Amino acid sequence: MKFSRGTNYALHTMLHLALSSSTNKPVGVQQLAEQQNVSQAYLSKILTKLVKEGMVSSVSGAKGGYSLPYNWESISFLDIIQAIDGKASLFDCHFEHGPGCPIEKVMVSAEEKMEEKLRKTTIADLIKNKTMN
Repeated sequence: MKFSRGTNYALHTMLHLALSSSTNKPVGVQQLAEQQNVSQAYLSKILTKLVKEGMVSSVSGAKGGYSLPYNWESISFLDIIQAIDGKASLFDCHFEHGPGCPIEKVMVSAEEKMEEKLRKTTIADLIKNKTMN
């Protein structure tokens, strides 16, 4: 199983913004891109999706950049993944076996368990765990 590169950058960007949230200053796309060694243009597209979903706030201008909204602690890994990659199922049975297909049952069950873990895990959890170690 593989998530997109965009999801990887989105998760790392969200963590960076969360760690920077104590300064109350927006973080520029250049700094975010350099920190992850990715082009600003590519990261800007990812940030646009996150802004559209309300997971990131943007401020334009010379002192502008990106920051997290007031409710960022409740944003889950699943929220971020779905903002970037959509909500389509990872497994799609192409055979017409009907609802009793044993392979589809196993795959759907596994995906549900993974989604539950991603739904319960937030970027805030990573920061809490980091400060506890």
